Amino acid sequence: MQEFLQCGRYRLALGPKDRPLVMGILNITPDSFSDSGQFMPLDSALDRAEQMIAEGADMIDIGGESTRPGAPVVSLEEELRRVMPTLYALRDCGKPLSVDTYKPEVMKEALAAGADMINDINGFNAPGALTAVNESDCGLCIMHMQRDPQTMQAAPVYEDVVRNVTDYLRQRVDAMAAAGISRARMCIDPGFGFGKTLAHNLELLKNLEVLLQELQLPLLAGMSRKTMIGMLIGKPVEQRAAGSVAAALVAAAHGARIVRVHDVAATVDALKVWQASRQDAA
Repeated sequence: MQEFLQCGRYRLALGPKDRPLVMGILNITPDSFSDSGQFMPLDSALDRAEQMIAEGADMIDIGGESTRPGAPVVSLEEELRRVMPTLYALRDCGKPLSVDTYKPEVMKEALAAGADMINDINGFNAPGALTAVNESDCGLCIMHMQRDPQTMQAAPVYEDVVRNVTDYLRQRVDAMAAAGISRARMCIDPGFGFGKTLAHNLELLKNLEVLLQELQLPLLAGMSRKTMIGMLIGKPVEQRAAGSVAAALVAAAHGARIVRVHDVAATVDALKVWQASRQDAA
């Protein structure tokens, strides 16, 4: 199993003795399912990033287009207008900066501005995506999604969700390796909530080890405040922090090495306790 991730300016330790890394979510969007546009002004975005870093975030993931189910597509120009000022302002913050985008043009601009990772819900399938990241040493998060954000939750169906997601991610990893991209730069994301029912999400969560054993790459898990958490605990999005922390701990217990979250402080604290208990047991 790969125990580090080459992530632009950073080499991230992701071995079994290392605490899973916490990626803080910074949505620069007016229609995020969780943040509702409160971090769109630059000052608000920077304040939120500084708060997450103070709370112990290991990485910051900047997104300029909502990918909640049914979200409208954002133009290239608008996404760049949202993302780039924040990226430029944070590039010397001392933490790896990830940009959440599926557009090759945004990938190019973000990498030129100093982004350390590209987090692509589309698995780098768009024409030009592999070319956009090929000459960089940035980290690459390869995610599975069925269909697209506009249609992905319209009755998703799988023959075997664990096998289908694993096979898709393997195909994308192989395609990227064939394009000359080092596996040391890659991590995988099963895409919780992206074209999956609650049953699909839980089946994936229980079987993360299968993906890890077959692909031998670090795994990123993102369940924070999602509908699957709301369905399990029966609470609205603003009351899902405890459920989200629990989901992050379960993912870590099943081998996830990066968790993508809104509630940074609580997740960091929970993972510290969990990690200490594992070390004592060892």
